[in-house]
Amino acid sequence: MVDVDALRKHIDRSGMTIVFISEKSGISRETLYNRLSNQGEFKASEILSLSNTLNMSQSDRDEIFFVDKSELNSLNTKVTTR
Repeated sequence: MVDVDALRKHIDRSGMTIVFISEKSGISRETLYNRLSNQGEFKASEILSLSNTLNMSQSDRDEIFFVDKSELNSLNTKVTTR
């Protein structure tokens, strides 16, 4: 489960627009808006891309995207195997 409010705050603090974030991260604007409206779940690739685009620390990423810590293990496995 994603803490969408915390993600929105992080986006606001970044000074970037949703359009810019969408273009830079490679996530379609529609998909990003849907995810921010709790319509669908973020894929691991989207989380990684957003984390990089927004220059998130690992702890910020984990607090925002991994309320359920069991989900974190899946992403960490993908990161280490690249």
